[in-house]
Amino acid sequence: MSDDRGTSRVIEIAGDRIRDIPTLYVELDRALMRGVDWRLGESLDALNDVLYGGFGTIEGDEAVTLVWHDFAASAAALGVETTREWLRRRLGDERYAQDLLVADLAALDAGTGMTYLDRVIEVIESHPNIALDRR
Repeated sequence: MSDDRGTSRVIEIAGDRIRDIPTLYVELDRALMRGVDWRLGESLDALNDVLYGGFGTIEGDEAVTLVWHDFAASAAALGVETTREWLRRRLGDERYAQDLLVADLAALDAGTGMTYLDRVIEVIESHPNIALDRR
């Protein structure tokens, strides 16, 4: 895959290794944090930061294609139930906007809310130099 700047570097994500949110970040660390002595942790903000490049696997704003193998397995693992548990764990924690958590849970229950995987994809797609290839 390429863009106006030339050939895109390919980084592969092994979706069959992802069973929940912690194993998602283990896999993202494996793919994105080579040569770095710290890890992302379970943080969408940290994922966003590393996708800007400059540390880890991505060099600045280079063109990158993330090839996400076994995407359907990841979608199942990071779907509604996992997301519901993730949101519920934040209820009562004053670091998080409680009204937003309640609204997110209600939307999830109504079938209109974002799953955790939807949130990850949103972060990835906010970086114009990164293409996502779901396989």
